[in-house]
Amino acid sequence: MHFIRSALFALVLIVITPVFALVALLVTPFSPHRRYRLIGGWTTIAMWFIRHLLGIRHKVIGQENLPQRSAVALCKHQSAWETIALQRILPPIAFVLKRELLRLPFFGWGLARMPVIAIDRAAGKDALSQVVEQGSKLLDQGFWIVVFPEGTRVAPGTTRRYKPGGAWLASHTGAPTVPIAHNAGEFWRKNAFVKQPGEIIVSIGPAIDSEGLSTEEINKRAEAWIEAEMRRLFPQHYPESAAEG
Repeated sequence: MHFIRSALFALVLIVITPVFALVALLVTPFSPHRRYRLIGGWTTIAMWFIRHLLGIRHKVIGQENLPQRSAVALCKHQSAWETIALQRILPPIAFVLKRELLRLPFFGWGLARMPVIAIDRAAGKDALSQVVEQGSKLLDQGFWIVVFPEGTRVAPGTTRRYKPGGAWLASHTGAPTVPIAHNAGEFWRKNAFVKQPGEIIVSIGPAIDSEGLSTEEINKRAEAWIEAEMRRLFPQHYPESAAEG
């Protein structure tokens, strides 16, 4: 049954993605916020099918921690789910992503019309300059910047080194930094075709005031909160924490 539901969901995406790619092309002359709302219809449809077809629900805790101004969100990355759901959980957002994604047929074409920070990973330190240059403009326009500091999707219970890109942006713009933990990988695993029903918990941490803090300190504080929250909410994935408790 889970396979059939997952196959139907894949079919839904195959049908709606070219449609919204066309929408994206048509709304190119509009303002960034209006483009975001119109192209974001894809996300609304996808989230409806995620809940009602796949049976994946979600609960958000800590929403009161969202600052009133635009911020940089540093988020755990376990699946494709959060790239969709954060567009509905947070204020208007822009992702930091690889420039190559914009060349993907249909999906990439639509993505290119959304507010995004597209970087060339081969650029090394220049990539950080790209993040600050593009990110500061989007923050000024009222968009939040979402960064997955581990750089790739990680399995539940695992951690990769937190890269400094998001913290670098926060330290150079003074934008607050908001850490986010979740367990989406339990139900929507990396590269897994079959999705499992269940409830994803998204925890939004207290905003870190980036003013006067170095990139390293912002990154360290965000990582400490996210990893501690992961172990608090999902101890079954961290046997060492359970043993210590």
